[in-house]
Amino acid sequence: MATKWNLDPSHSEVQFKVKHMVISTVTGNFDHFNADVEANSDDFSDAKFEFDAKVDSINTKNADRDGHLKSADFFAAEQFPEMKFESTSGIQNGKINGTLEIRGEKQPITLNADFGGVITDPWGLQRAGFEFSGEINRKDYGLGWSQVTEAGGLVVSDKVKLLVNLEFTQAQ
Repeated sequence: MATKWNLDPSHSEVQFKVKHMVISTVTGNFDHFNADVEANSDDFSDAKFEFDAKVDSINTKNADRDGHLKSADFFAAEQFPEMKFESTSGIQNGKINGTLEIRGEKQPITLNADFGGVITDPWGLQRAGFEFSGEINRKDYGLGWSQVTEAGGLVVSDKVKLLVNLEFTQAQ
């Protein structure tokens, strides 16, 4: 029988990083997200991960930029309120395969997966921690807005780095 694990959002985060004007990196977060895991094995090699983030919760610490990211130029948050990941494999050899959906566009993706282990916390709960990382081309998902600087570089890079740290508690 599979063991179900529930997200502990207070010990989890979803970040992305993208080059701005070729010379610096901007970091953003999705403040509202959910994830669930079911696994038969202790090493999560057969785990089924499901994850979704509310696009409207994007936060780059700049209200104007956040508004632009929510617009049709990027995420089209009103039409596509969530981005989703669903695994097609468990964690194997430090990787996890799945499908990432953004703006209704589904693409296969392989992420680096660092399983931190399982511990029993001071309150007797079983906790499991994971760090997932990878990179996407934003244009593969319809995030196509672009401008070129005077020097010929893109204002926003096509490559976006993903970093997702998730902590779960075993369902009771």
